[in-house]
Amino acid sequence: MKYYKLFILSIAILLGACNAQDRVLYLQDIESGAQIDLPSNYLIRLKPLDQITVVVNSKNPELSVPFNSSSSYNSLAGTPSAGSATESSLQVITVDNSGYIDMPIIGRIKCAGLTREELASVIEKKIKDGGYIVDPKVNVRFANLTISILGEVERPGRYDIKKDQLTIFEALALAGDMTIYGNRDDVAIIREKDGKNIVTKVDLRSKDIFSSPCFYLEQNDVVIVSPNEYRAAAAEINQNRSFWISLASTGISLATLVMTIITVSK
Repeated sequence: MKYYKLFILSIAILLGACNAQDRVLYLQDIESGAQIDLPSNYLIRLKPLDQITVVVNSKNPELSVPFNSSSSYNSLAGTPSAGSATESSLQVITVDNSGYIDMPIIGRIKCAGLTREELASVIEKKIKDGGYIVDPKVNVRFANLTISILGEVERPGRYDIKKDQLTIFEALALAGDMTIYGNRDDVAIIREKDGKNIVTKVDLRSKDIFSSPCFYLEQNDVVIVSPNEYRAAAAEINQNRSFWISLASTGISLATLVMTIITVSK
């Protein structure tokens, strides 16, 4: 009977360990060596209210000066401000609500829906077609590319994106990965599209994540990792414990006050 009980206990421990592992492992349904097809040409595309920097270069630097000296044009206000286009003080252009920017000399340019490289090509073409520079080279960079990661991660917060392709796994790595209490099969990504916030739920334990439109994150995405049932239960226990401790403390203080009043009255 003694050995039988030990055997049952061992089995229970093993089953509990397996269940715990299932809760925290990523990509559980994929075999080693499996090949996953990903969109190789995926890049973040410009949206209204994005902020970018645009620098025009040429073999003859003097020809590019007019395009860079007023590169601080704000497309929302439509007015230029002083500034240079040096690496130390790049001026920021804001995409307006219609998806356009205002460039010095060449005017308004539609950029919403374009990648950085595509916008650079459009600007280069306009400069060439206008006869301003024969060999323009344009560099476009994002100035406000950020995502937010909240919930059951080690370091929740807002993070700058340093490249045009960022996967959900790379984003979680920025935040120090999920805690063991993070719900890996119910991660929410909030994305703004056409003036609306769209919520997409993904399961990071499944290979289906690779085909999700949120596998690659976009600017201003918000990733929310919900707590699993164990964290929720622990939080409820702690809350109830705090309530009873507070109630007991209040009762003791009240009793002490009553005893003091009685003593003074005597």
